[in-house]
Amino acid sequence: MQDLLHVRSLLIAMLLAALAVPLAGGAPAGEQAAESPVQAAVGPGDEVHLANIRQLTFGGENAEAYFSFDGQRIIFQSTREGVPCDQIFTMNLDGSDQRMVSTSDGRTTCGYFYPDGDSIIYASTHLGGAECPPPPSFRMGYVWAIYDSFDIFRANLDGSGLTRLTDEPGYDAEATIGPDGRVVFTSVRDGDMEIYSMNGDGSDLRRLTHRQGPDGGPFFSPDGSKIIFRGREIPDGPEYDDFKRLLDQGLWRPTAVEVFVMDADGGNLRQVTDFGGASFAPYWHPDGERIIFSSNLHNPDGRNFDLFMINLDGTGLEQITFTDVFDGFPMFSPDGTKLIFASNRNAAAEGDTNIFIADWVE
Repeated sequence: MQDLLHVRSLLIAMLLAALAVPLAGGAPAGEQAAESPVQAAVGPGDEVHLANIRQLTFGGENAEAYFSFDGQRIIFQSTREGVPCDQIFTMNLDGSDQRMVSTSDGRTTCGYFYPDGDSIIYASTHLGGAECPPPPSFRMGYVWAIYDSFDIFRANLDGSGLTRLTDEPGYDAEATIGPDGRVVFTSVRDGDMEIYSMNGDGSDLRRLTHRQGPDGGPFFSPDGSKIIFRGREIPDGPEYDDFKRLLDQGLWRPTAVEVFVMDADGGNLRQVTDFGGASFAPYWHPDGERIIFSSNLHNPDGRNFDLFMINLDGTGLEQITFTDVFDGFPMFSPDGTKLIFASNRNAAAEGDTNIFIADWVE
């Protein structure tokens, strides 16, 4: 975002700001609190699944941190001093050796490692211009920019050898990769926000979702047979008309979203959560039977997100983090011994979001 305006530039921060008001389509505040399926948060001492929590970044806006397939390196996006809007960085598990691996132009999002360990994938707007794309106007209320200049790129681990994988008009981003190298991502190329997959070189494109509404943020299961994502189907009517009107302008007004699962080919789609608030950023436990995600399910004003675990069939909900600030974007290490996540805890300045890693305790 433009330095002159001193506006928060982390893309996901705009989503969180949007979710900081009661969510359209969600339950009324009182009902949402009453229907919460878990006990209210008490404090960090209740984080019994997390041991030896370490902070890896210090200051700025850091989010969407993901392990390499061998569990030895982390990729994440960051806005920090000297970086006016999100760029992709990598680092060691202790936070050392932080390196920018994107071009430094435009805005980037959603870096991820290829399973071969030799390359990375991320989305960037740099072909649309070297400047950070401007933030959306809030004259229509809280909206999230779906920049049509976002395309998906592959690069070597150091950022060299950049190759463009998508070239259709409209937003292409949120790319992650399965164990066989298949890429799954979010796109508006067909006029709605849908999930697609492709080979690691951009070939063999397939559309996986076919419903009205904001489906996105997909991840393959550890065996590559299933995909989890956040989304919601919006039927015909005024709400969908508003969604489509904004999307045609490159905007999205975040509303209630839930966690869904489907087969890798898009079949057998089913809903996992049904809380009426915002449940998003799901990720698989390595056992392939549980999902960890971020939700404001028992925070009536929508300002506090914690991490929760749930079985694939929607049973066994358990709260993992207990703070009065944002905790989100969780990811297990491939062996299940560590959890990485983004949080506002320990913020030195208002708005700081940092990356944390913890040992996972079953």
